[in-house]
Amino acid sequence: MTAATANGIVIAYHTYGPAGGVPLLLVHGFSQQLTAWAPEWIEGFTRVGLRVIAYDNRDTGLSRKFDGRIPDFAAITAAMRAGAKPDAPYTLDDMAADAAGLLDALGIESAHVAGVSMGGMIAQLLALNHPGKVRSLTLIFTTSGDRGLPPSSPEAHLALTTPAPGHDRASVVEHTVKGRRAYSSTGFAVDEAQVAAHAGRCYDRMYYPEGALRHWAAILTAAPRGERLRDLQVPALVLHGSADTLLPAAHGRELAGCIPGAEYHEIEGWGHDMPLAVMPIVHGLMLPFMEKAEMARAKARPT
Repeated sequence: MTAATANGIVIAYHTYGPAGGVPLLLVHGFSQQLTAWAPEWIEGFTRVGLRVIAYDNRDTGLSRKFDGRIPDFAAITAAMRAGAKPDAPYTLDDMAADAAGLLDALGIESAHVAGVSMGGMIAQLLALNHPGKVRSLTLIFTTSGDRGLPPSSPEAHLALTTPAPGHDRASVVEHTVKGRRAYSSTGFAVDEAQVAAHAGRCYDRMYYPEGALRHWAAILTAAPRGERLRDLQVPALVLHGSADTLLPAAHGRELAGCIPGAEYHEIEGWGHDMPLAVMPIVHGLMLPFMEKAEMARAKARPT
């Protein structure tokens, strides 16, 4: 395991591509570990010379676990309804501080940052709370957290939050494949054998469903970020799919509208997943965006 102490905790990570390449930090979503990134996804960046840093969020993979700190969701809901501060084991701000700490531990002053789903929420807070760390921000099927945005479809919500019926490998893999159908792409072929293979690799590395409870509490208790994002001075690219049933496309449109100068692309038939067929499109949008941001950064440096 390659690990670093970041924000006072152990964070497992892996780097890909040339050590001297322009850094790109990938922030994964709800309960996902770094092995959930497809090799094709990573290679789309390393082939142009980027140094990619992928890591396990706290409570996933081989990073620090917060064992036994089980959220009281009834108390959290009651506090939020009453306008009081809910009690959660940790916050998305803490998870953003983990990302900032990892960059520090690796000696990286700043990086391009891309976050998917919950990882996009963390990436927003990394840019807001630690702006000097972020060269550009790519936000993929994520949200500002505005309370008035459309909810997930009932099927997608259940698929995300319902635990597997058993803890054995076969049950978990089958549950993952079945659940993904509720929010997968409709316009791009989804290879369920590949989904199953990814789920199996992640299970073999670290199966830790308890951590998902604390991730969910962090998402639920996070304050909406829209107003803060209106002051963000970081180049931003927002990507969303028209077929996303977990976070409908209105979330992406609203998010892009919150960030000054943000570039928005809505991909027809894309869901809340990353099938191989959509990756060239996403790479084709991200790479020139990051290149443009890198060129602007170079021009802004004092000579």
